Amino acid sequence: MAKLLTGKEVADALNKETEEKTKALKAQGIVPALAVIRVGEKPEDETYEKAILKKAEKTGIDVDQYTLPQEASTDEVVETVKMLSSDRDIHGILVMRPLPLAIDDEKVCGALTAEKDVDGITEKSMAALYSGKKDFFAPCTAVACMEMLKYYGIDPAGKRSTVLGRSNVSGRPLAMLLIKADSTVTICHSKTRDTAEICRNSEIMVVAAGKAGMADSSFFNKNQVVLDVGINVSPGGKICGDVDTEAALPEVYAITPVPGGVGSVTVSVLMRHVAEAALSSCHSPDPRA
Repeated sequence: MAKLLTGKEVADALNKETEEKTKALKAQGIVPALAVIRVGEKPEDETYEKAILKKAEKTGIDVDQYTLPQEASTDEVVETVKMLSSDRDIHGILVMRPLPLAIDDEKVCGALTAEKDVDGITEKSMAALYSGKKDFFAPCTAVACMEMLKYYGIDPAGKRSTVLGRSNVSGRPLAMLLIKADSTVTICHSKTRDTAEICRNSEIMVVAAGKAGMADSSFFNKNQVVLDVGINVSPGGKICGDVDTEAALPEVYAITPVPGGVGSVTVSVLMRHVAEAALSSCHSPDPRA
């Protein structure tokens, strides 16, 4: 039976680290603050926002919520992002994505200043990630996966890793972080042939395809570590991942559960990014001076 790589212990360790940073900042009169921008009332966005509020309270970070109606225009969202980008009391900005189809995602991301981009969605953030620099923040989910591996003593160096999914939110950023950790990485996507065989030959498999249970028993091997990034709702209303967990448990070495795996660590990474952004702001000149 596979070892369960649960997220609670990892999240607790990250939260403790962030709490120490926020205490030090508050001693200097700086209260780390995150602005969350949500358009519409999608249940998954609301659930994530509640998790953020809970984790923020625990780690000492203030959260300002900005909820725009579903019918909000691109200009309205862009103006909100610009306003918060210029607010010195806000250190991090999170835009809930995907945005409604009528909103130009590229324009919204372009309005966000990279220094406050705590989820790695701007071009500057992505360029820094792909060039191996640490100038800005990488996407929280990708970082959370690496924190899981680090906490459980799983070194990607020299290992064959397969990432299912090529989105800019999880798949591609995580592939870059794994490469930086000296893993040999293959990315699989909807046009990949023999996906199951490629995955079966990997030592680390990350599933971020956005399709419930797509990784079945044909994807696994006994020495494999599986990170399930997916968050889906089953027909019965239960939260499930992109991996068929019941099929995986007797077939792999270790796996992250859903819920209770990568998701909780992702929120903790977000909190750490906000604290780090606040710390960086201490060394930035105030344009109002």
